[in-house]
Amino acid sequence: MITDLPFKQTSGNIVLVGMPGSGKTTVGRLLAKKLQKTFIDSDEEIQHRTGVTIPHIFDVEGEAGFRQRESAALEELAQRRNIVLATGGGAPLSPANRAVLKQCGVVVYLKSSVHDLWHRTRHDHNRPL
Repeated sequence: MITDLPFKQTSGNIVLVGMPGSGKTTVGRLLAKKLQKTFIDSDEEIQHRTGVTIPHIFDVEGEAGFRQRESAALEELAQRRNIVLATGGGAPLSPANRAVLKQCGVVVYLKSSVHDLWHRTRHDHNRPL
């Protein structure tokens, strides 16, 4: 189990990846609390840095602009220690991001069925993709 050794005693990072709606933020918050690590959601971090929502960034800068911001944020976040990092659903699509995430810590893929993903995201209009 992920809450057992070596995760519990390490000062390293855990990176959660998966489709939108797979539970990265929910699981990440619980895991960080259990392991006494700091939780960071990369999408929330981008919104905090820019002062606008992710959909707004997509509207103004397009997906390419958002992905540049996402890559820059991930590079900075990867320098931190003792964190649980929940990435945006599209972050691992970039080979450069995948390399950064692998260097950041242990990468865990959260798998969900298509039915569960649809059920969790069907009413969420804040997801740009």
